[in-house]
Formats: sequence, C-alpha cells, structure tokens
Amino acid sequence: MQTAKLDNNIEFVYKQNKNTPRVALSFNYSLNEPEKYAGTYLLMARLFTQGTKTRTAEQIAQELDRYAIEFTSELKQDFLRFKFVCLNEDFDKALEIMEDIVKNTTFEDFERERQKMEGEIIAELDSPRMKAMDNFFKNLFDGHHYSHTHTKILEDLNKITQQDAIEAYKHFEANSRKALVFVGDLEYNGVFSQLNQRFGDLIASKDENVEMKVPALAQAKEVEIVKSDLNQAHIIQGWLVPTFEEEDCAALNLLNVILGAGGLSSRLFLELRDKKGLAYVVRSSYEPNAQAGNFSIYIATEPKNIQVSLDGFAEELNKLKTTLVSEEELENAKTNLFGKWAFSQETNIQQAALISRNVVDGLGIDYSERLKEKIKAVTPQQVMDCANKYFTSRYVLSIVKPDV
Repeated sequence: MQTAKLDNNIEFVYKQNKNTPRVALSFNYSLNEPEKYAGTYLLMARLFTQGTKTRTAEQIAQELDRYAIEFTSELKQDFLRFKFVCLNEDFDKALEIMEDIVKNTTFEDFERERQKMEGEIIAELDSPRMKAMDNFFKNLFDGHHYSHTHTKILEDLNKITQQDAIEAYKHFEANSRKALVFVGDLEYNGVFSQLNQRFGDLIASKDENVEMKVPALAQAKEVEIVKSDLNQAHIIQGWLVPTFEEEDCAALNLLNVILGAGGLSSRLFLELRDKKGLAYVVRSSYEPNAQAGNFSIYIATEPKNIQVSLDGFAEELNKLKTTLVSEEELENAKTNLFGKWAFSQETNIQQAALISRNVVDGLGIDYSERLKEKIKAVTPQQVMDCANKYFTSRYVLSIVKPDV
C-alpha cells in the first residue's frame, strides 16, 4: 500500500490488486457531532443521489446504469461514506459523477425521501427481531447518538427540515477527518493526480477526530415488548465493552467466536440448540465502534422457554468465567475468525471500505494486521479474564414476546 495526502490534507491510500477488471473507491468523512434530531444524518445520506446542480435524480440513475457503476452514499455509526465500483476503463466517469454528488448535491425531493424512509422504517419494525434489536440499542446507548434507532428516528422524523440536512452536510465538510482509498489495477500516479484534481479543493481534512461523549451503563436494564401476533420470543442480552485498539479487543473477538459466532461449533449453538432444543436461532455478536463496543447474545425461542434460555446464557457465560478454554478450542476460534476475515475481504470494494474506515477512525492502514497479530497471541487466561471483566450485572436485556 502507498499513502499520500491531497493538497487539502485528505489522506489517500492506494492498494494495487493486479489483474482485477473493476476498481473500487471509498471516500469517508468522520462524524464529529451528534445530530440535532435522530435520523438527520441518515436522511441526508439518502438524498445524495436525488439530484445535483447539473444532474437530476433520473440522470444520475441512468448514467450509473449505463456504465454499470455501483455507487452508494451511506451513513455508519461513526462516518459518512461515498463509495463506488466500476470497470477500470470507466474510472474517469465514476469519478466525475462522485465529484458532482459530493460537491453539488441539492438535497431536492426532501419530502418524498422522508416519507419513503418513514415507510421503510415502519415496515422493518414489523419484524420482531428488529424490534428487539431496536429496543436493545436504544437502552444500551441511552443518552448517546448510538441510541438513535428506528423508533427514535420515527419520533423525530417530522421535525427534520431540508435545511437541517443541508447544514448537517456542511458540518461534515468543515469539521471531519477525510480519507480516500483506491483499490484496483490502475497506475498510482494517474489515480492520485485525478483525485487531487477533483477533491483537492474541498475543505481541508482535520488531522484528529473530535472527542465525543463515551456511552456508559450504570446498572442493568430489562425491557419487554408484548406483541399479540407472535409465535416465538426474541431475546437479546448485551454489555458495553471495549472497542478497536483497546486492550481486550483481541480477546473479545475470540470470545465471540467461541460463544456464538463460530457457527455449528459455537457453544451456544451446541448447548442451547443441539442439546437442549431451545433455539430456532442463537448467536452472539461483538460490534466495535469509535466510542464504544457492544457484545450481545440473541436467541429466538418458544415463549415458554424464555427463562430457560436466560439460564442457558448465564450457564455458558459462567463456564467461560470459571474454566479455561482449551488450547485446541482457542486455536480453532482463531482459524475460524481469520477465515471469515479473509472471506469478507475478497473484493476490491470490501478492502477499500475496511481501509477507509480504519484510516478515518484514526487506527492506521496497518490496523487489521496489528489486530491479527494480537489475536494470534491471545491465551486461554486472557479469554477467561475478559469474560469475568465484561459479562457483569450491568447489562441490557431486551425481550419481544407474545401476550400469553
């Protein structure tokens, strides 16, 4: 990989993957201020393809289709991202369209997009699993912008104006750390020259991200939602845990694989589904973000098995706290994790997206390799220590169940 900076301090990373017919570009802006109303940033991100000063929404769609360019503007927890994939020979055209969108979006069709977004959110919340997840994150991150879930967005959506979306983007432009990552088989000097010409006149990138409030959870929260039309219960229990470069991130990644993210070999699957027959679906998840990570366990089960499932959670967590995992299980978890990572980084766009996230979050282009080396060194004792440190009585329990 090669790195450089555009004239305006935007960090540029170039990764050459030879003999690949499609190139990928990811352009990230860090999020440095909580939104005024929940959903403002999400609505803003949806409006970028709805028209610019020189192209209508229809013209943008037609050009993207004509050149088979896959363009996306999306909001993540900690950044705004523009990305595209195109044939090597169409890189100039894709750049032209991205530049137009980044610089000249008009945020037109605001009301139609807001109504469309509202309808999509309402439809998604019909899913009991989604409702349980919504309730979980809203309570786990209460008081922090990570708590801006679907239900919170619905509460605020009619307060958001077109001007709010415009001002939100202006803030991103003026106050963010920015990163441009190219992955593909085009010559470095030509790519850098084009990117500097098209984006080197944007407002300068900040060297550091603004410090923001870190989520905290003082005590346990147990919340239930009753829906009469359900035939199963959805249960999520989770904790606030460290993120990215913090000391225990490597061990948490392995704890997740061992407990519930390792597929058929994971403990939750073997014990709660195979042996006890409790689960339709059971798994765990570790999700690091810039301000905090969360570790959760999810199960879909018969309503009569709610308490039995929670007891099963507690039993499996207690095993991790009191009995060292075997060297064999730990090594299998490492192999499983590295295999998944390799699969998730097969394409140019997957690589560009990961690198741009690492750069804009201030982790560096070598973060993934550094984390991999830390994971290789994790011991059974570290896994046990991590389980005892984070699987405490300060958790959020979200249950969606039928009225029985």
